[in-house]
Amino acid sequence: LQFLYFIAYSRVVHQMAGLDAKIGSGSGENFSDLLKTEIPKELEMFKGRLSPRFYEMRKKVIEFVREDILPAMPIYKKQLAEEAAKVSHMTLAREAPIIGEMRLRAKARGLSNFFLPEVCGLSVFEYSPIAEILGSLPLANYAMNCSAPDTGNMEVLEKYGTPEQKRQWLEPLLDGRIRSAFAMTEPGVASSDATNICSTVTRDGNEYVINGHKWYISGAIRPECKVFIFLGKSSTTAPLHKQHSMIIVPRDAPGVNILRPLAVFGHEHDHAEIIFENVRVPASNMLLGEGRGFEIAQGRLGPGRIHHCMRTIGVADAAIDAMLFRINRRHAFGSLLKEKDTIRQQLAEARLEVTKSRLLCYYAACQADDHGFKAARVAIAMTKVDAPRMCLKILDDAIQMHGAHGISQDSLLSDLYANMRTLRVADGPDIVHLNTIVKEELKRKPTIVGQTISGINTNIEKYGKFNDYKPLTGKRGAMIARL
Repeated sequence: LQFLYFIAYSRVVHQMAGLDAKIGSGSGENFSDLLKTEIPKELEMFKGRLSPRFYEMRKKVIEFVREDILPAMPIYKKQLAEEAAKVSHMTLAREAPIIGEMRLRAKARGLSNFFLPEVCGLSVFEYSPIAEILGSLPLANYAMNCSAPDTGNMEVLEKYGTPEQKRQWLEPLLDGRIRSAFAMTEPGVASSDATNICSTVTRDGNEYVINGHKWYISGAIRPECKVFIFLGKSSTTAPLHKQHSMIIVPRDAPGVNILRPLAVFGHEHDHAEIIFENVRVPASNMLLGEGRGFEIAQGRLGPGRIHHCMRTIGVADAAIDAMLFRINRRHAFGSLLKEKDTIRQQLAEARLEVTKSRLLCYYAACQADDHGFKAARVAIAMTKVDAPRMCLKILDDAIQMHGAHGISQDSLLSDLYANMRTLRVADGPDIVHLNTIVKEELKRKPTIVGQTISGINTNIEKYGKFNDYKPLTGKRGAMIARL
């Protein structure tokens, strides 16, 4: 599953756009603690890693949100409704025109494409607290052109694309003139093991012929989507991790058939099921070379995973804000909710968990900066498992505090919960990342400390009653283990 941090076609954005009624002047002073001038407390210990440019850019982002994004929300809400009224299904609606205007304003402030260090001049770590702001404000995320899956696709084209590929596809993506999708996941196989991918990429003269069945391809239905980066098998005889390739496929190429929008928890979103039937593209559309798909994928997914986690922490902070709003207004059993011990404990636990997750994400970002995304894979796997789990627990507690209101259409909480639950299977379910962690852990040799703490029963050897015991191993042991 490719989770699109994309809620423009759901009621979430309509409600987010309606926040202008709650913030009065639109200055943003009381909108969120993330928009405060001083840096978060968790960043203070990292001041030595923060460049003057970070402080400059963070200040610009906050000013952009306060001066442009928040006042634009009511216009955004109105235009979304107008565009939706023109089409048969909301996923077919064009983006609100105000997004284009916000992109121009972001560019004028030098705030576009922050996910690319080469563009924004910030490290992965320095981007982290800014991404938290974008996670709590989708319109700012779109305006600054930092939305998945375009971010990952632009990273691929920037790093691996030819000059012509960059001219044709990267430049309009960086400008926000078009959108894109990443076509990897397939319904007939366990796609978290990418060696299972069955779609084919077959050379035929000066072209490649694409055949396959993909699903949950995020962003593929919207009219602005013009191109896919497609993962498919180009060889059956090469070494296992050299059998797949990535290739550029225009969305309007003959043979691309979008079957339907797919639902998340019963609500249809812009995630497409697609048949690719004898789709022909020029051989020059191949990225990096045949058999290099996994190499590209590792370079693409590492940054994407950590960016998701950064934004997730912003969502968790917003959920805590929702808790505070609710418990300061509601009375039950003779007092405000904020005076109840159980509520106070849940709020304290929420802050504790967000703080731990934020520091783990910062650690992963620092590892990526210092050693590269490949070397940081364990730290990234840790934060990819931890951040959505943490956020889901806080959202669930927030829903409990809100009662029936928390699952109604008048609250954002249930939609945020559904989106966050989806993130736990995006870019691989938790078990994939847990396996990455444990593989590294199992490389460690047993230590004397471990032996001492574990302890040994010396009577086993002394009395010898188990001398004839032989553990089941080999084929027989494997068969019993499967039972």
